[in-house]
Amino acid sequence: MSELLAAAPLVELKGVTRVFPGPVPALAGIELEVGEGEMVAVTGPSGCGKSTLLHLLAGIDSPTSGTVRVAGQNLAEIADLSTYRREEVGLVFQFHNLLPQLTALSNVELPMFGAGSGRRQRESRARELLAAVDLTGRERRLPTELSGGERQRVAIARALVNDPKLLLADEPTGSLDSATTSRFLELLRRLNSEGMTIVMVTHDADVAAHAHREIKMRDGLVIADESRRDVAASGEARRD
Repeated sequence: MSELLAAAPLVELKGVTRVFPGPVPALAGIELEVGEGEMVAVTGPSGCGKSTLLHLLAGIDSPTSGTVRVAGQNLAEIADLSTYRREEVGLVFQFHNLLPQLTALSNVELPMFGAGSGRRQRESRARELLAAVDLTGRERRLPTELSGGERQRVAIARALVNDPKLLLADEPTGSLDSATTSRFLELLRRLNSEGMTIVMVTHDADVAAHAHREIKMRDGLVIADESRRDVAASGEARRD
């Protein structure tokens, strides 16, 4: 277990199961903690429960039994999970989930609606993040006018727009070429060095190697929890 877990965990799952109709068990009793400032990769074969785990953390799905806490909050006790998703977590999916009728700028602005920010503030923040992912000059392009890698970078900017405590990424590099994957991982390392907690699901061993910890899953269970002290140490050095 990583030494970063000395502090109170940002993410805590206790006895978490998820059974879909059938019945189909997706999670079979997960016990897991993720400390604030960690970067964790969740790996395992297809169907092992990785994405289900991420959906529970995002409040997109609910456990059949057990408790999911993020930043001290029991997600089952939050009345408005849409506000939780908007303000507490950032979500990056493999296939972008951008609204096709909106420009890159408007897609990034979208989570700020309802958060009390004005038009100029929304536009300024969206432009800042698009610049951070190397998309200056592409703000007015529709998703169909962007490459796959550019669409993924728009999705990353959108996920970051409300400064989430926790970034959740589900196979974020699955549709990216090697060069774009490298840029994406460098962005994740930078965000993590600035204190953001990141949990990402991946099949790619090279991507997982950039994390502080690798959580290996099989048949709905955590079968291994491996620290990478060299990665964690380099992250601490960057923060210092």
